[in-house]
Amino acid sequence: MKRPTILDIARAAGVSKGAVSYALNGRPGVSVETRARILGIAEDMGWIPSSAARALSSDRAEAIGLIAVRQPELVATEPYFMRMMAGVEKTLAERGMALLLTVVSDPARELELYRRWWGGRRVDGMLLFDMRMDDPRPRWIRKAGAPAVIIGAQRAYAGISCTRVNYQDAMFRAVGHLADLGHKRIARISGPHTLEHVVRRQRYFADATKKILGTEQPQVETDYTAAEGVRATKALLANPAPPTAIVYDNDIMAVASVATLTNEGVRVPTDLAVLAWDDSPLCELVHPAVTAFTHDITAEASEAAALLIDRIEHGTAADRWLEPPRLTVRRSTDPSA
Repeated sequence: MKRPTILDIARAAGVSKGAVSYALNGRPGVSVETRARILGIAEDMGWIPSSAARALSSDRAEAIGLIAVRQPELVATEPYFMRMMAGVEKTLAERGMALLLTVVSDPARELELYRRWWGGRRVDGMLLFDMRMDDPRPRWIRKAGAPAVIIGAQRAYAGISCTRVNYQDAMFRAVGHLADLGHKRIARISGPHTLEHVVRRQRYFADATKKILGTEQPQVETDYTAAEGVRATKALLANPAPPTAIVYDNDIMAVASVATLTNEGVRVPTDLAVLAWDDSPLCELVHPAVTAFTHDITAEASEAAALLIDRIEHGTAADRWLEPPRLTVRRSTDPSA
């Protein structure tokens, strides 16, 4: 997990450290051919001259990096993200480390920033979350030798430590809870199918509804925002045989749909039962309060940050399984709750 230094470049190029310094800083003292060769080797090694030079005196940056690919609306309104940041910051503050956090809208920009942070010695490791289908980040992490931890991973990743979670049992509990209340038409409103955990939930929902209800039930993809959640809900309810219960992939969509529907005369849960995947204070503030899966996001993120520090300090760290979420039943699914 060693990052490139001027000495590494000099050895690879077969020249002195001084020649490398001249070449990297655009100073005279080396031939055109030697300069081009040194710059090529430096680029292959992932050397970032602009910031790496300032870090040569220290082996550690005493900081970890986290980049969130998020729409501005979600950053401002998503309780999950804020609670995750609080957990990470808690552990880092206890260890005297800093968090380098950036929010971007383009996944390609995310990977480029991680490269710059690591090559520029600005961070000692990275926290990753919201793993995507065909995600390029694990390949780059392994190639760069950078310490990293994936938060809430759905599977093992070679060479990368993870906190792990199993959504299959939770999905069967969600569908079973609604079926026990008499619902035979249950839909799911999901996040984007570019995310690995969303795709896995899609499969688990299909399996659960087929096993419990005897047939697969409809699923609608959204972008996780309140507006899209409401739009998808209204589209489902406009069907000739509308669902009598909906499982939402996050609290924002569920709460926004309950607030909108009740204002329009839809009775929750009499006409439509609502269940959210992630619990938050929002679920208790809306009327009726929303049934949701409760888990300590702050504690889970804090554990992920501690796992990354172990990885940084010791080179390896075993995956850690998170406690399964518990279903907190409220009036949006059960009037007697």
